[in-house]
Amino acid sequence: MRRLLLVLAILAGLAIAAALIIPALLTPENWRTQIEDAASAQIGRQVSIEGDMGFAILPAIQIRAGGVRIANADGFGEEPLASLGELRLGLALWPLFSRRVEIDEFVLVDPQISLVQRGQANNWTFVAEGAAQPAAPAEAGGFRRPGALPFEASLRDVRIENGRVSFTDGGDTLVISALNLSASMAGLDDEARLRGQFTLNGEQISVDALLGGLRPFLDGRQTPLTLEVRSAPLQLNFNGQALESAALDLDGDAQITADLPGLARMAGSPLPPGSAIRSAAASGRFSLRPQRIGFADAQVRLDEITGTGGLSIDTGRARPMVTGQLSIPRLDLNPYLPEGSASQGTGSGPLSDDPIDLGALRLVDARITASVDQLRFADIEASNASLVIQVENGRLVADISRFDLYGGRGSGQLVANARTATPSYTITAQLDALQAQPFLAAAADFAALRGLGSFNLDLSSSGASSRAIMNSLSGQGRFAMTDGAIEGINLAQVIRSLQTSIQTRQLPSGFGAAEETDFSELNGTITITNGVVRNQDLVMLSPLLRVAGAGEFNLVEQTMDYRLNPRAVASLAGQGGAADLTGITVPVRLRGSFAQPSFSVDFEAVLRAMASGQARGLIDRLLPGQTPPATTEGESPQQTQQTPAEQLLRGLLGSRQRQSEPQQEPEPEADPEP
Repeated sequence: MRRLLLVLAILAGLAIAAALIIPALLTPENWRTQIEDAASAQIGRQVSIEGDMGFAILPAIQIRAGGVRIANADGFGEEPLASLGELRLGLALWPLFSRRVEIDEFVLVDPQISLVQRGQANNWTFVAEGAAQPAAPAEAGGFRRPGALPFEASLRDVRIENGRVSFTDGGDTLVISALNLSASMAGLDDEARLRGQFTLNGEQISVDALLGGLRPFLDGRQTPLTLEVRSAPLQLNFNGQALESAALDLDGDAQITADLPGLARMAGSPLPPGSAIRSAAASGRFSLRPQRIGFADAQVRLDEITGTGGLSIDTGRARPMVTGQLSIPRLDLNPYLPEGSASQGTGSGPLSDDPIDLGALRLVDARITASVDQLRFADIEASNASLVIQVENGRLVADISRFDLYGGRGSGQLVANARTATPSYTITAQLDALQAQPFLAAAADFAALRGLGSFNLDLSSSGASSRAIMNSLSGQGRFAMTDGAIEGINLAQVIRSLQTSIQTRQLPSGFGAAEETDFSELNGTITITNGVVRNQDLVMLSPLLRVAGAGEFNLVEQTMDYRLNPRAVASLAGQGGAADLTGITVPVRLRGSFAQPSFSVDFEAVLRAMASGQARGLIDRLLPGQTPPATTEGESPQQTQQTPAEQLLRGLLGSRQRQSEPQQEPEPEADPEP
């Protein structure tokens, strides 16, 4: 027993002597070159240690190195891939003999890492000396495998202090600076916590993550996971688990709130100036799979637009592919139109020259099915809309299979193509049985026409602003209306008061806000060229009138120049009169702005129409020797049995006779278009 104690004492003395003598003999300064060469051979890059080095074994293994640099890959510049102000490592010695790693301290001070991607090449792939090619990345088959950690370990003081990481692919650059992280765990099967903060492209972000265990996670088992991210542009909470798999598959509840302009700046892709998009939020069941992100049973919000449904993003394509189905109570597009166009497009002012940025259409592809209870565009309001939105390589196609609009129904398609330098647009629409007056008032600030109408439109345009789009608008369409009226004019009354109007050369009665012309049918076709709508075949039917029309409407200037030609097909005798103007056409001209049109009558055309039909008989009665018809008591012979045309022509001939007499000055002719 005494001998055994003596042997143990001698061994203990030798161990203590070795712990004291070996570090003195094997100082890092003596082995600096060998350490640098071994590290360089292992990763295939030049590794240098330019600062002080330190090494100790008792009471724990302690390693310190300053000024560590790892050279960049060939062709990626002279700046190092990584540099380190100081590295400190402390390991408990005795647990190593039982295959347990207890890290008392692992600190990286001022680490600087610069990552560069150029096509298929990058500067962070290492190839050891003598290796033919780099080993396949672990991610190819998944990095979570059973038996990944066949030892025990604990972390007490693991930190990164003031780190900086940058990444560039020749275009966008992401920079993480002021990186401070700390990690801790009592054991590989115990909870592991990561806390820290950093600055990404100028925005400060804090992170707090809790993993149910590092060993079950790396073994590929289901492991609880919570994550909280806090920053000015982004707030994120995740509470779920890493699923049983070889890859990083996640499933759980998530809430995201984002300030989109700030988030775009942080990502290195600022939104264009004047963008109306402000914020977004989503909550629901979140899932992450290889190359796929999903949100199910989600509540989503974009600014004031809310909806429910599900979305998924396929990240394994050249552009992310977004698919989903949403139900939206109210969709108001006006905040996202160019400034002022929500009202300027309806006649209240000039169209906008502000550019319309469609760059977002080139960022992602999409196929989204949506149902919208209420839809608003400018002053047009629709309801119960069902639509499918597809985006592919900068081209958007919105198919609206049905919607309710002002008592009627419609369908249509909108195409916006941003694949070329100048965006182009096409619109097709079919509108049936809608109330025309509120629709036209909302679409063009034109409220003088009411009735039950159907419209078909096929339009195309191009341009980078509202004005340019309207200036190039072209296409065709048809319209048919029933049981309506033209407000502001009573064509029957215009014809009734025509006789007095001709004699006075003043505008006939029948014009005014309270006047209207009823019709049973109104139809025609339109052509549109460079923003000017032309119609040449208007037909309007009513029990007393037949009306033809032709003219144009300038959508850019919001003006009109249109001629109506009403013709009486039955007696228009009014109260207190018995005039029969059947067959007489009275051209009425509408001119001015959509909001305030003006009316005038073509008196000369009326004179010609009335005179041509009855002049022969009147002239015969006026020839010398003809006996005027018998008169009634109180009437002169000229006033008896005279039709309006006879009175007109008699006055016209008398006017000409007076004009031939030099002693009388001619009467001034009234403006036919007051």
